[in-house]
Amino acid sequence: MTSKDRKRLAEHLNISVDELVGKYAHQRGGKLHLNVGEDNYCIFYKEGCGVHPGRPDICRAWPYFRGNLIDELSWEMIQDYCPGVNPKAGHKEFVRQGREYLHKEDLLRYDPETSPNALISDE
Repeated sequence: MTSKDRKRLAEHLNISVDELVGKYAHQRGGKLHLNVGEDNYCIFYKEGCGVHPGRPDICRAWPYFRGNLIDELSWEMIQDYCPGVNPKAGHKEFVRQGREYLHKEDLLRYDPETSPNALISDE
């Protein structure tokens, strides 16, 4: 989670950023990640996102992750479990829509030290 993510989610939960990090996050690979439950899903996922308005940018970007944009095979694989992907539109159109959405929502990142790899862009 970026600092922007932590602030947004803490405000949504009506707690401090320090409390959010202490209760719901951990460090891994030099980055802060939300904890997962026993099912290995996000701690806030219970038959859907329990913090949808406050969710981190990585969640806001799905399914337009870097891998799905640059690799047609990855895009084909997500079609099995992401009902929002229209296979008839094709990968080229998915990429166009994805880049447009990521730019419009300011979700692209450029610093691999602090940002989720799935949002890193070379544009």
